[in-house]
Amino acid sequence: MVKIVEKTEIAPNVHSCTVEAPDIARKALPGQFVIIIPDEYSERTPMTISDWDAKKGTVTFIFLEIGASTQKIAELKQGDELYSFTGPLGKPMEIKKFGTVALIGGCYGIGGIYPVARALKQAGNKIICFSEARSKFLLYWNEKLEEVSDEVRYSTVDGSIGFKGHAYDDIEEDLKTGKKFDRIIAIGCTYMMYRVSEASRPFSIETITSMNTVMIDGTGMCGACRLVVEDKTKFACVDGPHFDGHKVDWDIILSRRKAYLDEEIISQER
Repeated sequence: MVKIVEKTEIAPNVHSCTVEAPDIARKALPGQFVIIIPDEYSERTPMTISDWDAKKGTVTFIFLEIGASTQKIAELKQGDELYSFTGPLGKPMEIKKFGTVALIGGCYGIGGIYPVARALKQAGNKIICFSEARSKFLLYWNEKLEEVSDEVRYSTVDGSIGFKGHAYDDIEEDLKTGKKFDRIIAIGCTYMMYRVSEASRPFSIETITSMNTVMIDGTGMCGACRLVVEDKTKFACVDGPHFDGHKVDWDIILSRRKAYLDEEIISQER
């Protein structure tokens, strides 16, 4: 078990949770994830590591309260314990000097791009972050992103701040007007990552997508996170979670987005 040292609802249904996990904090790298089980009756839930402090021995993750397991985590308070907290898992994001890097984050992915942006900035890159939400009040960690970025671009569907629309629309306009990026990284919902990949495809800019969204078990045992990359079967949890978005068969992934919707509704009702 690990103790929760801080827990905050940073936006409606979006929570930041920091736990005492010194072994994980010492070894965590940008882009990795943990497996969380809130109590002994809950399923395994993969969560991207959003931050960590090796000296304090703490790990922070961002999650959306959208299902039975995340609802259980949301109900916990500072001082409570998580039944199981395992990691760091997954291959870390490639960190080196690329040049100008665009990082697109939406929903939990805003927290997901933060440690990657920080590491890439330290490696000497120019960092432009795109943070998106339906409205201004759903954005979070603005100051943290601004601290590690050369520029932060905000996109809101209702136009309450920044670009009116989605981040993939914003970056597509940049690309069409000749703005140069040496690498694009997208972390967030499946559809957003797909749209970012399609926007950058004509320009042959390597676009890395984080496929945590399709994971369940997190160890390669359940097979739910399998995807096709260059006509080869891969598993997001053990082969990834990061893949070149131009090589992913998005039709297969998008067709499975709501595969467990009925079961999730039943679970929440229970």
